[in-house]
Amino acid sequence: MSVVSPPMTGVRLNGYAELAAEIRELGLMNRRPLFYAGLLGILLLALGAAAAALLLLHDTWWALLLAPVFAVVSTQIGFFGHDAAHRQVSRRERASRMLGLFSANLLNGLSYGWWLDKHNAHHAHPNDLDADPDVYAGAVVFDKTQAAGRRGVAGWTTRHQAWLFVPMLTLEALNLHLSGALAVVRPGLRHRKIEAVMLAVHVTAYVSLLVVALTWQLAVVFFLLPQALFGIYRGCLSARGHKGMPILAPELAADPLLRQVLTSRNVRGGRVAEVLMGGLNYQIEHHLFPSMPRPNLHRAQRVVQQFCEGRGVSYAQASAVETYTAVLRHLHAVGADLRRS
Repeated sequence: MSVVSPPMTGVRLNGYAELAAEIRELGLMNRRPLFYAGLLGILLLALGAAAAALLLLHDTWWALLLAPVFAVVSTQIGFFGHDAAHRQVSRRERASRMLGLFSANLLNGLSYGWWLDKHNAHHAHPNDLDADPDVYAGAVVFDKTQAAGRRGVAGWTTRHQAWLFVPMLTLEALNLHLSGALAVVRPGLRHRKIEAVMLAVHVTAYVSLLVVALTWQLAVVFFLLPQALFGIYRGCLSARGHKGMPILAPELAADPLLRQVLTSRNVRGGRVAEVLMGGLNYQIEHHLFPSMPRPNLHRAQRVVQQFCEGRGVSYAQASAVETYTAVLRHLHAVGADLRRS
């Protein structure tokens, strides 16, 4: 990631309040309860239909055709929980929390509280190598400073991480489940008991479904395959929003407009991309206004783009193929020094 430092010729700072006033005046922060009620209903019906189909395909390898269905439905439920956590569904903290626990813990087997703390830190400091958990050094690193000095397996992985990125995403769901479970076990997480009970109910219900519907060999494969597909789906989408975008110098990061716009990237594709990505194709608008309901983001996009262009602020958007290519090129570039050495 390149570091962007002032001065930025022609850029006018401190414009967030002006943009926010325009957005509020257009009514784009108003709740959309009917949209979310319909969306939740569709997701629950889809999940129930997938479970029923698994029972109907009892003990046959055709059941594996349902693995992508479970992965997509799980990811879409995750998008709903994401919106609830940002209070896009309801302004009330209790209602938002219960919807988040329902979708994350009960339906997806993930820890809502652990994810929320991590996600809030990301929104507050996008692409900050010291404060954004999404770009901490791990199996994948996102900046050459993180790659420096890596040896052994870690060094080999970093040298080839662009090629390994998608295969490693097959383990992302396992990482989320394990990290969430560990957070629930350890003291300190709010509502630990509620989260633990919901996770236990999810695991019991899911394992019972597999045991009733499938042979043990099929059950093992079916347990792993949707998780791998879920990780690829979720990981590819989340990477497109910020990976490869700049790291800001402190002077620019202090400006709320620049902090969110310059570190984010939109994905073109209209309503199709909006459905597939849960509205996160409008990454810039979402980061500027996290509590803006998803169906309002496409209306806000034109307003935000025109505002940024009028103030000389770079506004990044590209096609899905272009964004993914940019991410892989960036990951490849991060390992360049290790490959030369």
